[in-house]
Amino acid sequence: MGNARNIAFWVVLFLLILALFNLFTNGDTTYQSRAISYSEFVQSVESNQVSSVTVDGEQIRYRGTDGQDYVTIKPTDAEVTNLLLANDVAVTAEAQEQSSVQAFLLSLLPFLLLIGVWIYFMNRMQGGGKGGAMGFGKSKAKLLTEKHGRVTFDDVAGIDEAKEELEEIVEFLRNPQKFSRLGGKIPKGALLVGPPGTGKTLLARAIAGEAGVPFFTISGSDFVEMFVGVGASRVRDMFEQAKKNAPCIVFIDEIDAVGRARGQGYGGGNDEREQTLNQLLVEMDGFEANEGVIIVAATNRRDVLDPALLRPGRFDRQVTVPNPDIKGREKILNVHARKTSLGPDVDMRIIARGTPGFSGAELANLVNEAALMAARVGRRFVTMEDFEQAKDKVMMGAERRSMVLTDDQKEKTAYHEAGHAVVGLTLPQCDTVYKATIIPRGGALGMVVSLPEIDRLNWHKSECEEKLAMTMAGKAAEIIKYGAENVSNGPAGDIQQASALARAMVLQWGMSDKVGNIDYREAAEGYSGNTAGLSVSAHTKELIEEEVKRFVQDGYDRAFQILTERRDDWERLAQGLLEYETLTGEEIERVMRGDPPQSNDDDDGAGASEDKPSLTAIPKTKPKAKPSDSGMEPEPSA
Repeated sequence: MGNARNIAFWVVLFLLILALFNLFTNGDTTYQSRAISYSEFVQSVESNQVSSVTVDGEQIRYRGTDGQDYVTIKPTDAEVTNLLLANDVAVTAEAQEQSSVQAFLLSLLPFLLLIGVWIYFMNRMQGGGKGGAMGFGKSKAKLLTEKHGRVTFDDVAGIDEAKEELEEIVEFLRNPQKFSRLGGKIPKGALLVGPPGTGKTLLARAIAGEAGVPFFTISGSDFVEMFVGVGASRVRDMFEQAKKNAPCIVFIDEIDAVGRARGQGYGGGNDEREQTLNQLLVEMDGFEANEGVIIVAATNRRDVLDPALLRPGRFDRQVTVPNPDIKGREKILNVHARKTSLGPDVDMRIIARGTPGFSGAELANLVNEAALMAARVGRRFVTMEDFEQAKDKVMMGAERRSMVLTDDQKEKTAYHEAGHAVVGLTLPQCDTVYKATIIPRGGALGMVVSLPEIDRLNWHKSECEEKLAMTMAGKAAEIIKYGAENVSNGPAGDIQQASALARAMVLQWGMSDKVGNIDYREAAEGYSGNTAGLSVSAHTKELIEEEVKRFVQDGYDRAFQILTERRDDWERLAQGLLEYETLTGEEIERVMRGDPPQSNDDDDGAGASEDKPSLTAIPKTKPKAKPSDSGMEPEPSA
């Protein structure tokens, strides 16, 4: 309807302009003849120099005996006809109706133009154009079709459980009668909840691609404007578009921008957001299952959403989209590496083991970084070394080889990192040591990274105690080598991570017999200055501090004992790090035995053994770089 009004308006405007052009054009042709005065005309008639005359109202056009055309205007009281007849001049008269019509049109044209402009703006106000100044009440939802690139479930990996939950929606869009004939109703809304980068938007597009239906996408922030009522108008328009294209999917990304719990916040902007949310609730509650319109929304802030939005009948199906596990990461890496030329030594299983906690977006970035590194050095395909360097860069930051370190600083860093590695290799429940390096990267002067065999979902007390020993091994190594008076600030990050683990053991996990099986986490937060609402006696707080200190000190003592017993191995590994800077996998064990590394001509120590997967990985969780932290270790998840 809006398009028809637009076309009619432009047709009328074109005809008016054309008529005006013809009007002035005809007038101009009239005055192409030579203009003379009326007295000259009378003299020409009396001297028989006029062959024919045409009288058109007050205008007189005549042709002279010389063949030239002339024009003049007669006075009001002049008797032209008698003059012409008396001199035997042929006279022709023209009717005045056309001139009257032209004059009328000419006088009417301004009013017609004003009416046309008024119709145009009224059309814009009623929705004839979404992009104009009066179209701000229209929905900004974009329709994605096949030409934008079809995405299917084959392009989504690592979230199999979420895909299974949404297959019902796909089946409903393909064959709604299968459910309706049994009295079943498909959920009217599906809410995808998960951390950033896990593939919520991609999963919603895959639903539309699998079902082969139109896919409308809009952001929650597109509904909120400074004018109250605009967001509600956009919601209504969005649902009208969806009904016209049913069956279809409407995807609202970051719905927490408009779906926050009502009654919170201040000012007119809050009123606008609440009206928009109210309209969204009404539109969703009014849907019928057989209309084929399904609302899919995504958020990583489910806790702030309004309860009315989550009740049955609206977003009554909530699909969790978590970070992928080790199998999911391997599948995601394979999906993103489809268009990448991989070398024969690339093992996605090993890369997946070394990237716990990574989201789908981070894995895609990892593959891209590896490709860029391979292209930077002129390789024809991406090797395992490129992936390892890309992982270190993404997790720790770029290498700082230009950083100037004194020989004393390098030596302390080498003994510090060698201490971590030796203790990690000695204790059976520690993750396998994968790499040790003294090359500065990010905020750390060096690091030791470990390989988890599987994604660790829980921690046992014995595992935590061994983890504390490995974490405190850096400080124990510095004290053994240089004495307590010469210890550096390198163990700062180690102490922070060990303290966090020990506090979790005491406050949350009930691993202290003296403190007991009580969750004191809120009490500890209140003790540090936050409002907790839980009162704890001074004696209990003192007991908690003693137990945390005991766990950390026991770990330190255990590391001190191991390094003392294996001092020769520790010394050889430290000297190997000073010589080769980076040692991986089997190279660490070779150096500790007194043998040279397998690839001693490789300066960066990238020749890790690929026939021993247990020695090729990285830490369980992403290490957090700390300034002046030369012994950076992964922080276990609480």
